[in-house]
Amino acid sequence: MDIKSFVLQKAREARLGARAIAKVSSEHKNNTLIKMAEALRKRTQELQRENNKDVFAARKKGLSKAMIDRLTLTKQRIEDMAKGLIEVSSLPDPVGEITKMWKRPNGMMVGKMRVPIGVIGIIYESRPNVTADATALCLKSGNAVILRGGSEAINSNRAIVNILRNVAKTEGLHEGVVTFIDIPEREAVLEMLKLEGTIDLIIPRGGEGLIRAVTENSRIPVLKHYKGVCHVFVDRDADFRMAEEICFNAKVQRPGTCNAMETMLVDAKIAGKFLPSMIKRFKAAGVLLKGCQMTRKLDKSLEAAKEEDFYAEYLDKILNIKIVKDIEEAMDHIAKYSSAHSDAIVTKDHERAMRFLREVDSSAVFINASTRLNDGFQFGLGAEMGISTDKIHARGPMGIEELTCTKFIVFGSGQLRT
Repeated sequence: MDIKSFVLQKAREARLGARAIAKVSSEHKNNTLIKMAEALRKRTQELQRENNKDVFAARKKGLSKAMIDRLTLTKQRIEDMAKGLIEVSSLPDPVGEITKMWKRPNGMMVGKMRVPIGVIGIIYESRPNVTADATALCLKSGNAVILRGGSEAINSNRAIVNILRNVAKTEGLHEGVVTFIDIPEREAVLEMLKLEGTIDLIIPRGGEGLIRAVTENSRIPVLKHYKGVCHVFVDRDADFRMAEEICFNAKVQRPGTCNAMETMLVDAKIAGKFLPSMIKRFKAAGVLLKGCQMTRKLDKSLEAAKEEDFYAEYLDKILNIKIVKDIEEAMDHIAKYSSAHSDAIVTKDHERAMRFLREVDSSAVFINASTRLNDGFQFGLGAEMGISTDKIHARGPMGIEELTCTKFIVFGSGQLRT
């Protein structure tokens, strides 16, 4: 079978799965998700054995530390996948929810009801946990998922999908609810992107190059974010200890993620007091620091930050530091360089905090908290399909509610149009 026929067959299988899962009760879906979590836990060793094959191959190919970190399935990450499935099972089912209802002058009642989108295609790189997260969210929201992971994670993804599909089948669900395109050829992605009418939505997760390629070639609507250029602004009225902890966490805790801080902005009024110890701590953690001209007057050992650096998503232990005159300059900087992903302010001043919240136009805006918290699991969504920086349909972490749309429903008693 050629690649085009193979992908079309998989998509049609997912279409059948979508029709079937849309009718399944909340209880049935929840029980299946719990069984899937149990199966992942029981087969942790098998998953790690398959994952080790991918990690070994990735190192041999010379993939970056960030890519290998995303690829690696530790016991904790497998446990997190299981917890995500269970948390999604505990969330209210959005399918069938009537979000509003109003009465027209002719007595007709008009309303909106949440319904599944249908078949959701996920194209992603490196992170095998996306396989479980996407399955959980799609299943709970009454959608079928067609998964196309990167070739670097093919053994890990295949093992996860086999476990999830076996549980789905055992629990009486149509196997097409979890469909996996398990061939490495890039042509498979291009064929997926042509299947408008069979696949309803594409969500790419990965680097900027992947997302741009998907967007440029897709005939299907795409939900996306190109990159995460995230900021933390340390205001003149910040609690220094809190600010230091937030900034360190935002950069160092896991620098290879899209919600990690790439530029730290510091109010000029407190820069001389705040920055020396902060710089020292970053250096001790192995962070390469690039500073603006004013920052380098405080510490000449820092590299000079160039204009293009402020647009960069490093995904590594590299950080820009810029001293700004005030909150106005901080927000101007964010408006120019931010990718509208995650931006934070650290301050004790309520008025400035609320200004920042209102005026910074990002998918998530934080007051006195790390940008690393922009995450579906952290927000109580159970898991996430990705973080959208689009403004149409969904924005921020995409949970089960974002994987539904609405249809109009009408209750009449014989009304006619005149």
